[in-house]
Amino acid sequence: MQRRRFDQEWRFHLGDIAEGRWREPDDSTWRLVDLPHDWSIELERDPANPSGSAGGYFPMGLGWYRKTFAAPEAWRGKRVRIEFEGVYMNAEAWLNGHLLGRHPYGYTSFWYDLTPYLDVGATNVLKVMVDNACQVNSRWYSGSGIYRHVWLMVAEPVHVGQWGIYVTTPEVSPEGALVRVRTTVENEAEGTHEVIIRSRIVAADSAWVSSHGTPHWRGGLAEARAAIGPAGRHECSQDVQVARPQFWSPDTPHLYHVETEVLVEDRIVDTATTAFGIRSLHFDAQAGFLLNGQPLKLKGGCVHHDDGVFGAASYDRAEERKVELLKASGFNAVRCAHNPPAPAFLDACDRLGMLVIDEAFDCWRDGKNPYDYHVSFDDWWQRDLDSMLYRDRNHPSVILWSIGNELVERGQPEGAQMARLLAEHVRAVDPTRPVIAAINGFGNAVPWSRADETFAALDVGGYNYQWGQYRPDHEQHPQRMMIGTESTPREAFDHWMSVLELDCVLGDFVWTSLDYLGEAGIGRVVFEGEQEPFLGRYPWHQANCGDLDLCGFKRPQSYYRDVLWQAGANVYIAVHAPVPEGQTPVLTYWGWPDVWPDWTWPGREGQPFQVDVYAACEQVELFLNGRSLGVQPASRQERFIATFQVPYEAGVLKAVGYTDGRTRPQRPVAECQVRTVGAPARIRLTPDRSTIQAGPGDLSFVTVEIVDGEGLVHPHAGHTVFFTLKGEGIIAAVGSGDPLSIEGYRGNQRKAYRGRCLVVVKSRGTPGEIHLRAQADGLDGAEVVIRAT
Repeated sequence: MQRRRFDQEWRFHLGDIAEGRWREPDDSTWRLVDLPHDWSIELERDPANPSGSAGGYFPMGLGWYRKTFAAPEAWRGKRVRIEFEGVYMNAEAWLNGHLLGRHPYGYTSFWYDLTPYLDVGATNVLKVMVDNACQVNSRWYSGSGIYRHVWLMVAEPVHVGQWGIYVTTPEVSPEGALVRVRTTVENEAEGTHEVIIRSRIVAADSAWVSSHGTPHWRGGLAEARAAIGPAGRHECSQDVQVARPQFWSPDTPHLYHVETEVLVEDRIVDTATTAFGIRSLHFDAQAGFLLNGQPLKLKGGCVHHDDGVFGAASYDRAEERKVELLKASGFNAVRCAHNPPAPAFLDACDRLGMLVIDEAFDCWRDGKNPYDYHVSFDDWWQRDLDSMLYRDRNHPSVILWSIGNELVERGQPEGAQMARLLAEHVRAVDPTRPVIAAINGFGNAVPWSRADETFAALDVGGYNYQWGQYRPDHEQHPQRMMIGTESTPREAFDHWMSVLELDCVLGDFVWTSLDYLGEAGIGRVVFEGEQEPFLGRYPWHQANCGDLDLCGFKRPQSYYRDVLWQAGANVYIAVHAPVPEGQTPVLTYWGWPDVWPDWTWPGREGQPFQVDVYAACEQVELFLNGRSLGVQPASRQERFIATFQVPYEAGVLKAVGYTDGRTRPQRPVAECQVRTVGAPARIRLTPDRSTIQAGPGDLSFVTVEIVDGEGLVHPHAGHTVFFTLKGEGIIAAVGSGDPLSIEGYRGNQRKAYRGRCLVVVKSRGTPGEIHLRAQADGLDGAEVVIRAT
């Protein structure tokens, strides 16, 4: 099957076209765009926008896409399909004026057969209407448009079905693994055809693997034959033994591939390549979670679908970078909240080694917003669940299927009945992974035990913010396995200690690992006595609760998590920002104190500052300009935090961590320091990659820092930085971690937030050099060269 991206040169019109459904509109004045495309991130936020604080005050609306393409004569007699990885939302598609279908859910992939309406040898017009006008339909930023890839697939009449290859490893040991390949072949030709299906296992080094595990080029082949009638389909199952397999795990993400060939009359009519991993999963309330026979606690974080400064637009490199950032911060697992992710995200999890909870829905029949998924649930749940299961079932990174999040019906008999229905359907499609759902509490008026019947329908219980229920539930239900599917940063200590102490608690997933758009200000700091709504008023538009901010920069709670996860003996200095006189800061439930590694407070000499030191050490000594300010314990009893009151004095604040005993030892094991910085002097540019691919859409994320004469980032610098670019690239996005910024994410300038911002460069599609220059008033500029090859 030929499968190629269909992303380039679409025409786009924002707004409705009354006759667009039954007549081909004139698109000569429409804007030319490449996919993925999110029109909401391009537009101006406004407090009057109906999306409100949940959607970050972004405009949504309705839009049209149109693409003209030629169907060559080579396609005659073949089957042509179109696959959409994700369209938000209520997509309707037409080919040459013929309705292909409607797809309400904005997060599942779907496809149409173009063959009946295709004009071979002529020009064809594909038209897509996207309707995100009914607000509010999401509890977070959804974005709007064809925000993931589109694929065009051309196949012979006899071919592998859509998502028709299913690879499992039912028997795994160090000596050998049984790889089972199930292949569904469809016959859309006239008459019955004798079909040969061949499957070959290929290792990462491209060598074929025989049943004895030795690489060679003439063996290791499983072959099956079948007669398939017209409009028929056949699934064959083939077993291949692999000796001495390389296991897939977060530390060793080894991938194999299945090469599939379909033959009719000794002619190859279709081929496919499917990545998979050899690994075993075992879940047990007494032993915990075992991966390849080894116990593993899930150091998890929840991840929304957006890519920060790109909004919902899903670029492969942006998805990959998310996984890289999370791995670098110690995460070994993510939960896709609350919908199936982009395929590129799962591909990156496979390659880089990240475990995944793949989640289907945020609601069932009872909705949380007027226009959310509940309006389509009864008609679409099975098709959307199948889309997730069949599309994602070969990813070794996926270890759990989640059928929902914080379901309104969770404590009702009909909710338990629905949980059983969905869970049984999941097990029928893929029995190799457990089923989970994320269950939240009911408040004080309703006992937690009300959810027991729903939990009974699941294989693993997902607990949202309920760490206090772990022990009593284990006593009542000793066979129940639990995962903290959501937890807050402020309760990180309690959640993680429960994970360490209880084998039945398999892991914890913080809300959230990466910051995201929408649910504006859910993690903000307010002041006592203020009448504040649950979410932040405009211009709040970021959630502000992520361990990493919207640009991927680590926030203080991420360093505290490093300490909890005991990522070596380390210390981190967190200085509380000054509070206006007479006011008392109050954290929202998802908030973190307003602390930063900042010792630059001119004009506040002598004023006391609270300094917290996060430490994976027994005790901490704090020094100011070489003078000891005393030793404080920082053990588990103190939640690994030592607190000092320090009068401000410019210079160097240094924390030294010690491990053995309560008296000061002679040998320090870790230290950290923050310094008073000088005046902002220049800009520093640091690309995450200096070489990118010349193909359209590859990205380089460039960190922009405002530094003093010694190269230290100035924590209070807020200069507006202007960007110019020459060569074979464009400025694709700009952004910062400022949750209150009123700036857009498209353009050539951005105001620094705490001395930093981000600019993303995208290749044009041709090789060459890309010269990016940054300038700001009063600062020395900087330039960096990125090569597209």
